[in-house]
Amino acid sequence: MIDQGTIQKIFDAADIYEVVSEFVNLKRRGANYIGLCPFHNEKTGSFNVSPARGIYKCFGCGKGGNAVNFIMEHEQMSYVEALKYLGAKYNIPVEERALSEEQKRERNERESMLVVSSHAREFFTYQLHHTDEGRDVAMSYLRHRGISPEMIEKFGLGYSPRERDAFSRAALEKGYKKEYLIKAGLCVENEYGLFDRFRERVIFPVQDIAGKVIAFGGRTMSSDKKMAKYVNSPESEIYHKGRSLYGIYLAKKSIVRQDRCILVEGYTDVISFHAKGIENVVASSGTALTTEQIRLIRRLTSNVTIIYDGDPAGIKASLRGIDLVLEEGLNARVVLLPAGEDPDSFARGHSSPELFEFIAREETDFITFKTRLLLGDAGDDPIERARVITDIVRSIAKIPDTITRSVYVRETAMQLEVEERILYTEIGKIRRQGEVPAPVSLNLRPVTSTGTLSPCDLEEQVLIRYLLLFGTLDLYEEEPEGEEEAPRAVTVGEFIIRELDEDDLTLFNPVYNTICEEYRKQLSSPSFFPDRHFIAYPDERVNTVVADILSEPYELSKLWIRLESFVESEQTKLTEFLPKVIDNYKMRRVEMLTREADSRILELQNEGNVEGIVEWVKKKKVIDDVRGKLSVKLGRTGVK
Repeated sequence: MIDQGTIQKIFDAADIYEVVSEFVNLKRRGANYIGLCPFHNEKTGSFNVSPARGIYKCFGCGKGGNAVNFIMEHEQMSYVEALKYLGAKYNIPVEERALSEEQKRERNERESMLVVSSHAREFFTYQLHHTDEGRDVAMSYLRHRGISPEMIEKFGLGYSPRERDAFSRAALEKGYKKEYLIKAGLCVENEYGLFDRFRERVIFPVQDIAGKVIAFGGRTMSSDKKMAKYVNSPESEIYHKGRSLYGIYLAKKSIVRQDRCILVEGYTDVISFHAKGIENVVASSGTALTTEQIRLIRRLTSNVTIIYDGDPAGIKASLRGIDLVLEEGLNARVVLLPAGEDPDSFARGHSSPELFEFIAREETDFITFKTRLLLGDAGDDPIERARVITDIVRSIAKIPDTITRSVYVRETAMQLEVEERILYTEIGKIRRQGEVPAPVSLNLRPVTSTGTLSPCDLEEQVLIRYLLLFGTLDLYEEEPEGEEEAPRAVTVGEFIIRELDEDDLTLFNPVYNTICEEYRKQLSSPSFFPDRHFIAYPDERVNTVVADILSEPYELSKLWIRLESFVESEQTKLTEFLPKVIDNYKMRRVEMLTREADSRILELQNEGNVEGIVEWVKKKKVIDDVRGKLSVKLGRTGVK
């Protein structure tokens, strides 16, 4: 862990213009700078950098934050990696907290394995390009497969010679320790000595998301039928197959820019797609898709398109992996290739426009794809159709977002010719088996599914905006408790925090809530300046939200229109307007509880649970009483 003092030094030294201008061509526009956004394709510059505030903001794709956020997003680094990057740039020594002897040993071991892996790639690359065996055997094979010199260089392909210990001897002669050659999976030792794992193979280096070589895949060039066609690095301190994706380092920027990841199976699939100009492609390298791999993709995008060849058995074996994609909240789509084709052969056999057009035309959402696939096998057999329905319902139940689930329920009910009510009942049973349902609280806390945008998101955004822009301003004077005490000024920030605490309210949006909780902690500090504090806050989600708020001139939104005609400056209307925002927010929270209660009562009616219905009707009555009091306070019977 990096100490807070060092972090602050880095934030103070990191000039947002200097950092961004290394990657983006910026032109001055008034006090700010503008350029083409590096995170999405655009022809007209909508990417703004504000040196005064220390933030960047793209008004096209919405990305924004501070210098650390920019490096994290652009280079796909972790928070600590980005801090180290900027520390090196500004000559600020970055020392992590003291490590135990065991931690030091593990870190040194990991670094040693990365060093020998990097050396191995250089060795294999040299063998491919500069030896007769490499050119005659491996290069000929790669050209036969249609892999161009540009792709060979881009993916760092190489060759491991036929001689059993060619790499081992060369590495030992250069001073690399046998221990790390073995632990990195490059060499194997037996009673006859040390020998190369990948001998006589074309080499595909595997990089992590930061570009470090962590493993290798080797395709045999031997005619010996007993030799495995592919050999991969074993699990090690630096390589975990289930947490890695082939091509992620080369694909990450394109995935972010296009907001979509295409998932294929093997090394050559990825390379062939890159050769056609489609770079947002990664491979699971033959392993069943894992939760860790899905979360790696989710760091870059929430949209995944999975390309299958025409093998029905292979597709069915992969369905469970896509259920994991749904469970992690990603949007999964599927493309089925013609029979006899795989992503590699199909890409090589079609032009770039044809490939783009085929994917756009053929991709189908996963639930629809799975329904059609399984129904085709079930035919008219009622037992098999019942099993299909159960299988589909299990997939839908894994989707965390309520709205997305409801859309799939409607579409699936039509395809399966089943009543929506039956599907909802089954989904409810499955979800309750997997988790304890959250209880309804009467302190205005909403109960909704994770990931659903709440109806009060706009009001929460306004409250956070007021905390950041006007939080330190005096709102009104509070009457003293004793006659000798002077009136005390109550700030905007203090008023908002008080109102939330009065009803024990936690903001529904987790990022807004983080800001609010941190604000509460800093409220009494005389050196607390909200904008500066949150721009340098060690949470990229917070930085992005703050950058959004500070960089955009706020437009009159539906919120203002809903409450009253608002044309004067916000600051001059704070005393009058802020209480209305608070009450309007509370009304939204009550409405969420009302909808949740109505939905729960309907589910219980479908299940015939009379006892549960009575319990929820009582809760609904208390919610309605709170709603009525707020309506009177707001001078209306509801929020339009």
